[in-house]
Amino acid sequence: MSEPYSHDHASSSALHGGDGHDHSGANLDPDVEIRDIGEVPAIEVINTVAIHLLSATAVKLGLADEPDAEAQIDLDEARKLINALAGLVTASAPDLGDHHALALRDGLRTVQLAFREASSIPDAVGKGPGEKWTGPVN
Repeated sequence: MSEPYSHDHASSSALHGGDGHDHSGANLDPDVEIRDIGEVPAIEVINTVAIHLLSATAVKLGLADEPDAEAQIDLDEARKLINALAGLVTASAPDLGDHHALALRDGLRTVQLAFREASSIPDAVGKGPGEKWTGPVN
């Protein structure tokens, strides 16, 4: 996806938790066309959210391509993100179709295995992050 979304900032402040961040789009590149979130197909939104979850999980697993990647490891946070991703991917797979669902399942499996490798205390088979929705990952 190459275009950012726009939304009515005033009506969505509750979604952003009143976090004080500028969600108005004022800092966006003026050459980038802004799309109304209502015009974005559901599959595109689901894929975007899944990619964000995958990226955040990779950071929390220390897989980011950054000098301080190991300092960002947080397995508790990674577990939460993987659970959310597994629920999203599993629930939306029938609507996504094979092309999108297979890529997301592959990414999910990759972070599940990376979590298992990073954890010093292994989860029981079928009890790892996301395995409630995906089944055991080997």
